[in-house]
Amino acid sequence: MLHDQAPVARTATPELALVCRFPALAGLPRHALTVLPTPVERLDRIARRRGLDPLWIKRDDLTGPLYGGNKPRKLEWLLGAARARGRRGVITFGGIGTHHGLATAIGARDAGLQTALVLLPQPVTPHVLECLLLDHAVGADLHLAGSVGGAVVTGLRLCAAAIVAGRPLAVIPTGGSSSVGAIGYVNAAFELAEQVRAGLAPEPDAIFVPLGSGGTVAGLVLGCRLAGLSSRVVAVLVTDILPPSPARLARLGAATLRRLRRAAPQIPDVALRGDDFAIVRGYLGASYGAVTEAGVAAQRLLFEEEGIGLETTYTAKCLAALLDLAEQPPYRGQRLLFWNTYSSVDLRATVGTLPDWRTLPHAFHQFF
Repeated sequence: MLHDQAPVARTATPELALVCRFPALAGLPRHALTVLPTPVERLDRIARRRGLDPLWIKRDDLTGPLYGGNKPRKLEWLLGAARARGRRGVITFGGIGTHHGLATAIGARDAGLQTALVLLPQPVTPHVLECLLLDHAVGADLHLAGSVGGAVVTGLRLCAAAIVAGRPLAVIPTGGSSSVGAIGYVNAAFELAEQVRAGLAPEPDAIFVPLGSGGTVAGLVLGCRLAGLSSRVVAVLVTDILPPSPARLARLGAATLRRLRRAAPQIPDVALRGDDFAIVRGYLGASYGAVTEAGVAAQRLLFEEEGIGLETTYTAKCLAALLDLAEQPPYRGQRLLFWNTYSSVDLRATVGTLPDWRTLPHAFHQFF
């Protein structure tokens, strides 16, 4: 069980940068999980060591007191919508080391909702096993599926059983990527625009962010357009499990815009196209979750020089891409910002001793 923590003031909906700009959006349901804005900082030591122009980082590792990273920005809208619809729990999907699943379980618990996680095998590392034990420690109901198709079947079965029991579940899409979840990163772009206007950082020429399920990227691209930022969002692909295409990202951004404009018609009706989404490939490694040499080197560099931690599935691969491309046209000499989507919250400190792996459902014992 999570130990009690000292309360931290979370950002009220009217105080969000997006809602300040369009107050009618305050009526959208939200369960506050974040403390915003997150800082934007220079990475001077890395820039000097690599002989680069100044680099910047958006510290979304600090988004929330219960869990950081990009997940809370999306989950607070998704969980708010689930509660508004009278759901008693949520169900979501991912690999056995999913950060999204863990963040969902923690956020849902805070919102008074139970969580079912339907998980798929992935390359096993100590970090993956720790995430799996943390899922169990925070009360998630764990189910193992052998394939994407099997996960769909398991999810349907669990949803049907919950309806029969009078405790219907809200489906939280993988990565929180939906027209609801992406609102969190539309707001994040408005937040960055405010920081640029306040002189806290220059307007980036390019923003590097990991691309998994796509909600973060779609929200950022739409948000930059609406907030008046000309920054190019560079999405570093880190998954081979139904990887989103530029066209799919554009459709997600357009669906998010439609949802926002229903609540606030004064929001401009901008057009998003596939070529608005720059996807960088070549940093995934053997498969989703596989550790890469370049990623480990980038992870070590950021921690040694700046004291900021990353993980090897998403953020380390993204930083590796930025460091490589910063030395090549068209990015050489540009103002580059790394958007850190990893959580820096020390869950081991709040959970305490992790449960014994033998207390997990039997299907998961094979990974230990």
